Amino acid sequence: MSEEVDLFVIGAGSGGVRAARISSGYGARVTIAEEYRVGGTCVIRGCVPKKLLVYASRFADEFEDAAGYGWTLSEPKFDWPTLIANKDREIARLEAAYTANLDRAKVKIVKSRAEIVDPHTVRLTATGETVRARHILISTGGASSLGKDIEGHEHVISSNEAFDLKELPRRILIQGGGYIAVEFAGIFNGLGSEVTLVYRGDNILRGFDEDVRNHLRTELEKRGIKIVTKAIVEGIEKVDRGLCVQLSDHEDIVVDKVMFATGRRPNVKGLGLEAAGVKLGRAGAIEVNEFSQTNVPHIYAVGDVTDRVALTPVAIREGHAFADTVFGNKPTRVDHTNVPTAVFSEPECGVIGLTEAQACEQLAKVDIYKTSFRPMKATLSGRDTRIFMKLVVDGHSDRVVGAHIVGPDAGEMIQLIGIAVRMKATKADFDATMAVHPTASEELVTMREKTSSHVRQAAE
Repeated sequence: MSEEVDLFVIGAGSGGVRAARISSGYGARVTIAEEYRVGGTCVIRGCVPKKLLVYASRFADEFEDAAGYGWTLSEPKFDWPTLIANKDREIARLEAAYTANLDRAKVKIVKSRAEIVDPHTVRLTATGETVRARHILISTGGASSLGKDIEGHEHVISSNEAFDLKELPRRILIQGGGYIAVEFAGIFNGLGSEVTLVYRGDNILRGFDEDVRNHLRTELEKRGIKIVTKAIVEGIEKVDRGLCVQLSDHEDIVVDKVMFATGRRPNVKGLGLEAAGVKLGRAGAIEVNEFSQTNVPHIYAVGDVTDRVALTPVAIREGHAFADTVFGNKPTRVDHTNVPTAVFSEPECGVIGLTEAQACEQLAKVDIYKTSFRPMKATLSGRDTRIFMKLVVDGHSDRVVGAHIVGPDAGEMIQLIGIAVRMKATKADFDATMAVHPTASEELVTMREKTSSHVRQAAE
């Protein structure tokens, strides 16, 4: 006979683990299945190891900047295998911690791929066993997409393989213009690689505020990253000197590695969703309502597999809300508006709320406050870099509806600004807040003069 549980979770990433733990805390019998490693994309091959590599890449600047502050250092040496080994050790520690948390919560962990065979039955492919579940939660995240098949496609790596390269590539071409592409461009550049970033659009970070996109591109190019826009990779050929990459603008570039960071797709292949009658929507994502419920009432989905807001903290919030709703008798919706986010490029970007363009589309009057300045640390180091900050304000209510930062610690700043924006703070509230001096963030409360205003004409 099949084992029977109250909840079967497919995928032990951040969202699935949170849902499983909280559901078990409400008294549910929970089993969670993971075919790879507990922790999911973020912990194993995403934001956590990436941030460790970002930290590593920034030491080169610190060594250079130290001279302006009176420090004399011998020539620093970097060892890629040491970094990767230490990264692997930390990821193993985190995986063990995630596993221990599930064990303490009395959640049964199954190391197997799971497939839905009917609306209430899941089969474990490792053993062939089946489990009957009152509720099924799908939290399988996203999978790297390498785009269309081209000549030489076998030479392309994704961000997954980038974390485990045997050696640091001397020259690397990265195709893509989003979070992962610009972050890895900064990582490899900081560690000493010659980096070319190729993107099909007219500028990097599509969907971000135009000023943010322009400022970051300028900063990346100052650092020596070559950015080629309005082009794509059309072919790759192995040659004596490495890999010859043919671009659509007819330029050939010879590199040692080619990485595609062209987005991720919902990881739904082979889950048996058809057998359960679960409906898929845009780009193959699982369609859910405001409670993360699919069209099959007892089957739910959270995280990147739903393609709502593909960020780890959002998946965690959705997983917790699912448990509260289904097992805690506390129906909980997740608000996907005003989600703060950071791009750990070099320099960082931190944003929340509306871009200037979005505000102009949605609001009758928009006031813009922005500034760009040299960070205090650069005055003695001599580094050629500038910070950018921008507030987007509803001109009628005075509410701050968007904040955009490019510069050191932008991710840390936007987390705190996110509280103010969600609480509907006004520009007057920002102005009334005492500055902390000398800091870069004080500029957010000392910007007084509008740089521009936009008034939308009423339709006749």
